[in-house]
Amino acid sequence: MTDNNTELPQYPEPFWRSTLSFPSFPKVESDIQTDVLVVGGGITGITSAYLLAKQGVQVTLIEASEILNGTTGHTTAKITAQHGLIYDKLITEHGEEKAKLYYEANKEGMNIIKGLIDEHSIECNLSTQDAYVYANTDEYVNKIRKELRAYHKLEIPGDYTDNIPFSIPCKAAIIMKDQAQFHPLKYLMALTSPILESGGKIYEHTTAMKIEDGAKPTILTEDGHKITCNHVIVASHFPFNDEMGLYFARVHVKRSYVLGVKTKEEYPGGMFYSADTPSRSLRYTENDDGEKLILVGGEGHKTGQGISTIKHYEALQDFSSHYFDVEDIPYRWSAQDIMTPDDLPFVGPSTPNHPRVLIATGYAKWGMTNGTIAAKILTDRILQKDNQFTDLYDPARLDGIKNMVKDNTDVAKHMIQGKLSILHKKPEDIGIDEGAIVKVNGDKAGCYRDKEGQLFIVDSTCTHMGCEVAWNSGDRTWDCPCHGSRFSITGDVIEGPAVEPLKKIR
Repeated sequence: MTDNNTELPQYPEPFWRSTLSFPSFPKVESDIQTDVLVVGGGITGITSAYLLAKQGVQVTLIEASEILNGTTGHTTAKITAQHGLIYDKLITEHGEEKAKLYYEANKEGMNIIKGLIDEHSIECNLSTQDAYVYANTDEYVNKIRKELRAYHKLEIPGDYTDNIPFSIPCKAAIIMKDQAQFHPLKYLMALTSPILESGGKIYEHTTAMKIEDGAKPTILTEDGHKITCNHVIVASHFPFNDEMGLYFARVHVKRSYVLGVKTKEEYPGGMFYSADTPSRSLRYTENDDGEKLILVGGEGHKTGQGISTIKHYEALQDFSSHYFDVEDIPYRWSAQDIMTPDDLPFVGPSTPNHPRVLIATGYAKWGMTNGTIAAKILTDRILQKDNQFTDLYDPARLDGIKNMVKDNTDVAKHMIQGKLSILHKKPEDIGIDEGAIVKVNGDKAGCYRDKEGQLFIVDSTCTHMGCEVAWNSGDRTWDCPCHGSRFSITGDVIEGPAVEPLKKIR
């Protein structure tokens, strides 16, 4: 629609965090005991802590950095049970009963969110929106029609149309009515006060390194402190205790990208997701002045693999400029999502032999409803209440073996490629704001030169399982192509499964 005259922001920053001031919480400075320890300050962790604290359970939540700074702080925040073209696939892979349960689980997750917003009168820009999945190729038009038939089989209310209210090409779309969107951090920030008022505790800058399981699980922190509890909920996105269950071999990790775009025309409402490749996601949000911002997302790929990541932002920029009258692009950011081999999250005991160590992971880009119902499943388990979704999400299931083999073959390929790659650059060859794998003292190293010319050099071997990291130019991070760990330019862990930082090299 317009020429691309707008520039991308120099540094990534999610809209959600830019609009709020956050309270700070202390660091764990000594050994402590608690009934339930929650590891991770995102939607699953905070919701779990809230639900338990309100039932009088002594609960402690720890976060490695600041709360709401992980995947929850980088979401597009759609509250919906429409997760792309999922239901026809679930019927094929799991049968109608489980596909129906998945819909009911996410519908309940949505209702829990709405109920807590009403109960606490939370101002979080909640609005009811219809959710669309649209397609413009014959292949995906047929898939849209199959999905509509799946809706009918599962008694999911849904409509069909052959157009959407944009100039974006569309031959078919399926609509799930009365879904929702909100500001996720305003919502979750409001839940921290009831946690504290009910006797719960929240700590930041406290990294869990290891779980020693016994009669009572004991969590060791980075600073050497011990937290002893009756149950631990690992809600750290990727389970940091992945030696329990070998989750690094059971999931794969993807990144996707978002632009916050100001346009001259009015956004018509609704939440949109394209079935075709490359995928595109659209919704709007509002700033404190009531000004609308369109969130344009997509460009998913496996973490640490593929083209220079800034190209993904540029592809979304081109898409936005083609279909909207773009005035400005004040925000850009990316998100990390964990995908299971059978399209259902893992929620429950880490392994059958560790019933007090509970995990929640694998939301596959749909964490608002899945993350909320995961919290309900885990807290019901701790409170010894029945939950109809327990078996559906049970991590002990072994579905999707074929996809697991495929993912681990890909891991092996990238591990070998990283070790055998030939290096031609030295640190002195790295330009301003450039990062690359270089040779230092005969060994591989990750080298970045900032805008002031300062060099940051780290060991390029991922501390999780020894793969070679790759430079992420879009977000200025070192990303592991094997299992998705991410590190800052100084080597600090940003995303697991790694818990140890990259070694600094002088």
